Amino acid sequence: MRLTTSTSLAVAALSLSSSSTNAFSTPKLSKSSSTTTELQMGLFDGVKNAFSQPPLERSNLDSERETPIDRWMGWSVTKDEETKNEVAKSGSKAPANFVDSMDATNYIEVSLSKPMGIVFEENDEETGGIFVQALTDGGSAAVNGNIKIGDQLVSVGQSKVSGMAFDVALGTIVDSVADPVSLLIFRGTADQFYGPTGASQEWLNEFIPSKK
Repeated sequence: MRLTTSTSLAVAALSLSSSSTNAFSTPKLSKSSSTTTELQMGLFDGVKNAFSQPPLERSNLDSERETPIDRWMGWSVTKDEETKNEVAKSGSKAPANFVDSMDATNYIEVSLSKPMGIVFEENDEETGGIFVQALTDGGSAAVNGNIKIGDQLVSVGQSKVSGMAFDVALGTIVDSVADPVSLLIFRGTADQFYGPTGASQEWLNEFIPSKK
């Protein structure tokens, strides 16, 4: 069978079209090849991120263990002397006006006859209790000489009156039948006795009976 000229041209066009498509089409990567490429890129990204992150938090290393890499990475060495300075600045020392309210040497026990000649005043309502506001001339307290203005009344005999309302605390002295009356006072301020560093109730409950 003989092909006509038109048929020959059509066959040639189809062959050329097929050849051109194969010549310029992009080869497809296999799944394994794509995975390998992604893995390699992931490794490079990880290295890049490691060096682009902000410096690690400064850590305190012993001076004998410091290495060039430590200095390069921004790690520092805190010497013992620097540590001591930081502790000193932190205010770990007791305040200058601190009075230990759980130290027996800061308490005074006096025995006074009535009239005592003591003018008591109530502390703030938050703390309660009473303190010595003034001493009257000729009273047993002034003659005794051991009571000072500002002293906190802790107990009357074996009765604890610290933290009580004014009428209750003063009434304990008035109602006492003992002669002389034993008073236990704290040589300090209300804040030193009732504040955060003040004596605990457990300590007072053991300390007051020990005075007799």
